[in-house]
Amino acid sequence: MWKEITVLIRKEITLEWRQKYALNGILLYVVSAVFITYLSVGAKMGNLSVPTWNALYWIIILFSAVNAVAKSFVQEHQGRQLYYYMIASPEAIILSKIIYNTALTLILALLGYAVFSVILGNPVQDQTLFLLNLVLGAMGFSACLTMVSGIASKAGNNATLMAILSFPVIIPILLMAIRISKNALDGLDWSVSADKLLSLVAINAIVAAAGYLLFPYLWRS
Repeated sequence: MWKEITVLIRKEITLEWRQKYALNGILLYVVSAVFITYLSVGAKMGNLSVPTWNALYWIIILFSAVNAVAKSFVQEHQGRQLYYYMIASPEAIILSKIIYNTALTLILALLGYAVFSVILGNPVQDQTLFLLNLVLGAMGFSACLTMVSGIASKAGNNATLMAILSFPVIIPILLMAIRISKNALDGLDWSVSADKLLSLVAINAIVAAAGYLLFPYLWRS
């Protein structure tokens, strides 16, 4: 199965490289959103508080992840899906999508962090905790949105359905990520964030396991 996953991830990278407009559009969205934030919320005058910096960062990363991951199954037409059905297991397909989308979301999160640091300043005191939180957040967003994207693709690529289904799972992940990053911004000891980190890991594991177990039934339909 890991050979199938490797081939499918290579396919995702090849398609993304050929269709650069998708990734370029998302990157442009991140940079422009940060610049608009800089002009509109008082950051230019140095009036941006740490909680506001944290909230704005995760809002931008969340919508960037949605735009990046939503096309996971939307771009796969029925003929291509039938071909995948014949050559790969559904478990390999969903895992390859989750791994690829996690990497893509993490790249966007790191880019957003770099742009935020340059334009809005970098108030993070514990860089290691903040970056670990980014990795866990990217994994959670990707696992949730990838599964929901698969469900939406079977319902005629209904964007409203994707938003409704992903909302209950995204909110706990987002809340945990915001709280952990706030602790990293304040430079608090890791023991303060330990329970939140474990909760975020548990949520990610549950979502990924649910996708792994339920996707084969969805794929066969």
